[in-house]
Amino acid sequence: MYYILYAFLYLVSLLPFWFLYGISYLAYVLIYYIIGYRKAVVFSNIAVAFPNKTEAERKRIAKSFYKNFTDNFMEVIKLFSISPAQLQNRMTWDYEFLDKYYRQGKNVQLHLGHFFNWEYANLSVSFASRFPVLVVYMPITGKAIDKVFIKLRTRFNAKMIRATSFLKDFKPYSKQQSCLVFVADQNAGSYNLAYWLSFFNKMAPFVTGPEKTARLNNSVCIYVNFKKVKRGYYHGALIEITDSPRQLQEGEITKRTRDLIEENMREQPENYLWTHRRWKRTFNPAKHRAL
Repeated sequence: MYYILYAFLYLVSLLPFWFLYGISYLAYVLIYYIIGYRKAVVFSNIAVAFPNKTEAERKRIAKSFYKNFTDNFMEVIKLFSISPAQLQNRMTWDYEFLDKYYRQGKNVQLHLGHFFNWEYANLSVSFASRFPVLVVYMPITGKAIDKVFIKLRTRFNAKMIRATSFLKDFKPYSKQQSCLVFVADQNAGSYNLAYWLSFFNKMAPFVTGPEKTARLNNSVCIYVNFKKVKRGYYHGALIEITDSPRQLQEGEITKRTRDLIEENMREQPENYLWTHRRWKRTFNPAKHRAL
């Protein structure tokens, strides 16, 4: 199944962008107007984040999101065969910002939110950065699909670290200088152990792994502020969260990351993954740790 799936996606990726975006538009019409994929979740999430916006404004955000959502799928498929030059043209960074820490002999962590297109970011940083890149990810349930995505994400020598067995997978790289990549707004696996923070004025659980790992490795924490420049083109603005994680109080790194994610969402709300159930759990002060 893996070989069939990979071969199919690779062949589709050879199609030109204009053709893939045509498929994307048809998919948008299908999932928004006909299937209504997670529309209730999307509209509920947007209402939580932007209570002062009108219904018409929220609808415009939702429709633009679904267009970006289907574009994202086509862009990810394109990554199976995209050339390094094409990728660097479509996903830009300030690599000197990262390289200065490499020259200083420091470890770094990149904290990302669920913004389009994070798969572009994973591949482009592993290709262009001087750091060995380690991407922390949640395994996909289907073994064949999981194997396909690992193959895709390691095209340019990134190493994959499973969040479910982080200490074991990270151990072989723990003695070397590296750049760890975290999607920092991932829902926590254990809600009782998560950091609970006010996120757009409603409590939500945040994973503790990025902050704990930063303290363990004394890593410089950097937030990647995604901007969609135009269709298929993105820029990652790098913002230092801290270069001294061990000097901050517990939870401070997560709070700063939360603030930057909120700001990023306000700037381009249509570029965030609104199908992501960020507020599906109810905060219980007797069980959960609030910061």
